Amino acid sequence: MFLIYIITVFAVIVSLIADRGKTIKSLQVACRKMLKIAPAFLTMTILVSIALYLVPDETISRYLGRENKMLGLLIAYALGSISLMPGFIAFPLCGMLLEKGVLYMILSGFSTTLMMVGTLTFPVERAYLGARVAVLRNLICLVIAVVVTIITGLCFGELSR
Repeated sequence: MFLIYIITVFAVIVSLIADRGKTIKSLQVACRKMLKIAPAFLTMTILVSIALYLVPDETISRYLGRENKMLGLLIAYALGSISLMPGFIAFPLCGMLLEKGVLYMILSGFSTTLMMVGTLTFPVERAYLGARVAVLRNLICLVIAVVVTIITGLCFGELSR
C-alpha cells in the first residue's frame, strides 16, 4: 500500500511540473467530491461497525466461516443481492468481515453480488429496461458472482478443504 502512495505522490509532482493550473483544478475537484461522499461514507461505516459490534464474532464465524461454506455463500449471496452499497463502503466492510474470520470466497461472493445484483434497484431497472432485460441482467450478474466465488475459492485454497 505504501508503494501506491509513493507512486501517487510522484505522479502528482510530475503533473504539477507538466501543468500546474490543471493539476490544482483537478485536486480541487477531487477534494470537493471527497467531501461530498464523506458523510455517506462515515454514516455507513459507523452503522456497519455498530452492526458488527452487536453481532458476536462466534455468530459470524458460525454462519460465514469454514464449517458452513455453502450456508455462508448462500447468506452472502442473499445479503449482497438485497443490499445496495457502493464499492468505497463495501470493501472496508469486507475488510472488517475478513478480520472476523470470514473466508475470501464468501467475501468475494458478497461483494460481487452487493455491487452487481440489484434487488433494490429492480423496479427502476424494470421501468427503464423492461422486466425481461432486468431479470436477465440480474441472473447474469449472479452467475458471474458464482464464477468469481469459485475462482477465489480455488486461488485461496478454500474449496479444496
